[in-house]
Amino acid sequence: MKRLLLCVAALILTASVCSAQEKLSIWNGPAPGEKDVSKNPTLLLFQPEKKTTDACLIICPGGCYNGVAVSIEGTPTAKYFVDKGMTVAILVYRTPRRPGMEKYRVAWQDAQRAVRFVRAHAEEWKINPEKIGVMGFSAGGHLSLMVSTTSQTPAYEPVDDLDKVPCHVNFAIPVYPAYVLDDGAEQHNVNKGVGAKLMPEFAFDAKTPPMCFIHGDADGWSSMNSIAVYSKLKSMGIPAEVHVYAKVGHAFGGLATGNHIGDWFNRAYEWMRVMGYVN
Repeated sequence: MKRLLLCVAALILTASVCSAQEKLSIWNGPAPGEKDVSKNPTLLLFQPEKKTTDACLIICPGGCYNGVAVSIEGTPTAKYFVDKGMTVAILVYRTPRRPGMEKYRVAWQDAQRAVRFVRAHAEEWKINPEKIGVMGFSAGGHLSLMVSTTSQTPAYEPVDDLDKVPCHVNFAIPVYPAYVLDDGAEQHNVNKGVGAKLMPEFAFDAKTPPMCFIHGDADGWSSMNSIAVYSKLKSMGIPAEVHVYAKVGHAFGGLATGNHIGDWFNRAYEWMRVMGYVN
């Protein structure tokens, strides 16, 4: 029931107004598998008044792959990083899940295409094409891991010249990622992630980037989701950082205030500074 309520809330939030400077279509014509452009995803672009970094952050809000929680996990997050002087794009990927397909399939297609789109506009937006990061929440956290670990695996057949542009990201910040371990493939981790295995969709290819994980220790989508990926990255020699907050549950998003979790934006930003993505 809790999961259902979260999904319903995400669907409602998807319709919320987002005051981006530009709303951009990433597909020329219908997205793969669609009959028309009515279901196409969009990028909501935010540019800072005073740019302090040539990095760009793509935000993937959550919503159980049944909606996109822009108001909770998109716009507050964009505001923080734009205020820091960073270019930000919120990906409003396609939902709901498609029958007969992996729950993440169309969103994964949109995420790969979005990275290509951002990289292709690097000169215009005055960003470094090798400083593109992705931050995702819950299902969007799973999506951020998909786009980070499978950039060498095409999610769709090429449709135009844009698909010649590489779709790897240079850093990733998964925030309470869901669906990561096999004891939580569709629901909360039934064994709290203890002894569970990583889901097979993550390829962990040669372009897998450094990551910073943010998670709550009281989350039903266990913090072991983040710990397991951290362990895998460690075995590959890829730098990573983990912040697990005691007595914190799921879906705190960009609105967390009043306790120690309210400072998580700063932890993510300081990691980006240490890694050289921001000044």
